[in-house]
Amino acid sequence: MSAMLMKNGLFDHSGLTWSIDGVPPQWKKYGLSLTSQANMLGLTGIGGRHHDAAGEPTFKLCVPGLTTIETRISLNEGRIPLSLLSEQALQAVSGLMSVHGRSSGRLVPLGVDYLSVMTAGMTLQAALAVALGQMNGGDLSRVGISPIGCAMLSIGQYLAGATVREDRESFSPGQYDSMLRPPFVSADGVIFELETLDSGPWRRFWEGIGLTAEQADRGWRVFLLRYARAVSPLPDEYMTCIGRLQFQKILEKAKASGISVVPVRHVTDRRSDIDYQYATDLWKFNTRPASGSVRPRHVPTGLPLRGLRVIESCRRIQGPLAGHLLAMLGADVIRIEPPGGDLLRAMPPCEDGCSVRFDALNHLKAVREIDIKTSFGRKEVLEMVRESDVFLHNWAPGKAETMKLDHHHLHDIQPDLVYAQAGGWGAAHVDAPGTDFTVQAWSGVAKAISSTSGTRGGSLFTVLDVLGGVMCSVGISASLLHRSVRGGGVYVMSSLMDTADHLMQITASDSFKGYGLHGVFDTRKGAISIECTTAEQVRELARCLGGTFDRSNVVADRQKVECKLLSRTALEWESILTRKGIAAFEVIEDISDLAKDIQMRTHLITNAYSAVQSPWRFQ
Repeated sequence: MSAMLMKNGLFDHSGLTWSIDGVPPQWKKYGLSLTSQANMLGLTGIGGRHHDAAGEPTFKLCVPGLTTIETRISLNEGRIPLSLLSEQALQAVSGLMSVHGRSSGRLVPLGVDYLSVMTAGMTLQAALAVALGQMNGGDLSRVGISPIGCAMLSIGQYLAGATVREDRESFSPGQYDSMLRPPFVSADGVIFELETLDSGPWRRFWEGIGLTAEQADRGWRVFLLRYARAVSPLPDEYMTCIGRLQFQKILEKAKASGISVVPVRHVTDRRSDIDYQYATDLWKFNTRPASGSVRPRHVPTGLPLRGLRVIESCRRIQGPLAGHLLAMLGADVIRIEPPGGDLLRAMPPCEDGCSVRFDALNHLKAVREIDIKTSFGRKEVLEMVRESDVFLHNWAPGKAETMKLDHHHLHDIQPDLVYAQAGGWGAAHVDAPGTDFTVQAWSGVAKAISSTSGTRGGSLFTVLDVLGGVMCSVGISASLLHRSVRGGGVYVMSSLMDTADHLMQITASDSFKGYGLHGVFDTRKGAISIECTTAEQVRELARCLGGTFDRSNVVADRQKVECKLLSRTALEWESILTRKGIAAFEVIEDISDLAKDIQMRTHLITNAYSAVQSPWRFQ
């Protein structure tokens, strides 16, 4: 049977409805993203109440014949009261600002509504998974989700490196010059990313524009490890050498060497792309008619996806994180690795012979070593697929078809399979690897981050890989629920580009400009994040600091704030200002401190390193 393209939402006319209540005004981007994602799936919204100071934000999903599912924001850790919950506050207390600060050169917000979108995806993911669990005979109906837990999960691999028992990493904001790292600048002022996944093109390019072989070698490992460390301190001669060339000459040299060049664009450039006009959804679905076969059902207990089997063949972050989230929800995830294991297992720092960064995303999975390049290996994969519910990969475009492991071939083996592909560019036609930093550059995300951070490019924190992994897992859970509701297999495609587009749509929507008195400030000890979103908060801040503000001179007002804050520590100011209803929180500068903080460490399991626990709690 041929697949049917879903031109509208996956759940159109299914009777599934949703509502959301109690989202505080200063965190409305969370509500906007959750609303947008639910609508993309074809779930029918039935409205909700405005913010209720006595309640918690609650997302309700109603499936005909099932108990209503309630997913509530949980702030039991107490660090951020609901009335002060915001994007900037979450970035400050979770360590995300610190990781971003490695490449931005200072503690500063990311500049996009990142954790609002991520928590929205994690909220929807949990509700869909619980609905699926109920359809399989489970009795779960309530979920608590921690925004701080989601935020800490986003920096999980960096936290692992910072807390391992031996050879732990310590990269502090401002430790490296933020101008001596990608992206690069041509002589005529074009800002651009270089990308290659192989050392050969890298060396040919830099030697071709004037560096010695030794100099080219010296920068390769630094460049390669930017994904893992969120820093890339290149020698000064790299910037000097490339800065002498016009952009057109750089393109010619790059083409000759086999390295890719992607300019850093504004979001308005992205919106003028032909494919953007059609890139309105985070997921692209193909569905198949119900096969009529009856698969054995395992009643889930404790976690909603127990009894489901996932085959994962992924590398790096996006795909492995999606598999990690499905494992956190109870699925049995079997990871396919090449003979000898994934090469990233050897990436330092290591514990017991395995990279802790790698382990942070894969420790919940079983592993099968299979050489999928051989006919015997592919046959083994097909046999595994016969007894599985999900097949997930993030292979390069065309690889699945070449190996005859695409969704057409696998659906012939298992008609009810959910076949998931975590892609890079989606429908965009860009002649470059679709990686985190190239998609940041092309989509406008890098430009948005740079305007806040005072740098020329985006973050070396893997913004889109992490968020793309979340969106991939949401698409898988939605597909599994669709299979239970309507029958038949599903092919679901998500991508870094579609994720970036959604992130920018939410960030740009009804942006709050504030009164100018918000940001990160130094104190006598430590840094503090402060947000004043109302005139009353501005007046209250002035009273707490013992002065007045001239609203017509924002620069002078900020200077007053900076001077007054130096009289106390960040923790002292946090205690004073939060009691007055001002969102003011000490910024985590060393992410290893998260494991020592009595409130934050409740989200961690610490053995050889600190691993982030599931941000969900099910009842």
